Amino acid sequence: MTGLIDGSASLGLLADQILGKEGMERFSEVFAPLSRDLQEVGNRISRVMPCAYSYLTEAATFATSTGGKYLRPLVILSTYRALGAEDTSPVYSLAASFQLIHTASLVHDDLIDHATLRRGRPSVHKAFGEPVAIVTGDYLFVRAFQLAAEYPRPIITMCGEASADLALGEVMQENSRFDLSIGRDRYLRIVSNKTANALAAGAEAAARVFGVEERIAHAMSDYGRAMGIAFQIKDDLLDVFGDPEVTGKPLLSDFREGLPTLPSLDAYELLPTKEREEFERLFTLRSKRQSQLLRMKELCEAAGVRALSERQAEEWSQTAINSLQNIRPGPYRDLLEKVAEGAIRRRY
Repeated sequence: MTGLIDGSASLGLLADQILGKEGMERFSEVFAPLSRDLQEVGNRISRVMPCAYSYLTEAATFATSTGGKYLRPLVILSTYRALGAEDTSPVYSLAASFQLIHTASLVHDDLIDHATLRRGRPSVHKAFGEPVAIVTGDYLFVRAFQLAAEYPRPIITMCGEASADLALGEVMQENSRFDLSIGRDRYLRIVSNKTANALAAGAEAAARVFGVEERIAHAMSDYGRAMGIAFQIKDDLLDVFGDPEVTGKPLLSDFREGLPTLPSLDAYELLPTKEREEFERLFTLRSKRQSQLLRMKELCEAAGVRALSERQAEEWSQTAINSLQNIRPGPYRDLLEKVAEGAIRRRY
């Protein structure tokens, strides 16, 4: 099997989504080495995909070849290079492991959230059926730990804790459906567990593999967590205000599924009493018509939640950038900063 990750394509997505034309020119020197790195990560993934039952191999390959940005491997590889490494082969399997952990969680998330599309393609449960999707997610977790087993026990433990956090975040989110009273603190705990903690663990693990002092390892963890929160807030905004032709999935899915994201929590807090009661009534409906979803979007716009949520995303983005101040200056630190900035300016 060939690599499932096309390094040039992944970096192309990153450049298009996060860096923009100016960024592409500014960081052109790092593209070639990172492209090679990503291809090697893809080779690691492709080598652990096959199993005795070809249909499971097909489903797992389908899940891992959606043409995504591979943000986690990019952060891990960029962290390792930012710390001074020239040979990045020691973290190829680490990057592949975290990518598979992320992909496994997406397979299960799409099933739980009844999502029919993933980046413009059918989700795994739509393409292969729900039982196979459940097993495929499990299989990807197992293969992730096969790759993580190459590292010392503390690194394996970090991968395990990141996976456990994903499960905890999913349960917390499931128990928060249709409930706008959860508040921002619980929302941030859900986001941290489901998105940010894996990015934090990946960046910290890369630093520890390199062999840095504690304060630098913790700084990279802080970077990953803050950037992950900013990234998720932007995802929440794109679900309400994005372009489905660009995002590759239908809008207003969080409203439809009763997921209390930052825009809905801000609307609940800011709307006048009458409109707030209307928004809550619509949000708690288990089945919503398109007209009701669009009315919820109108109420969000009336409350000005877009600007408020964007400001909060910007604050987390800046926190991520500030975490890098003790990393020596260079193109890869600059790239990590730009990724944190672009995470909140992307269109998909």
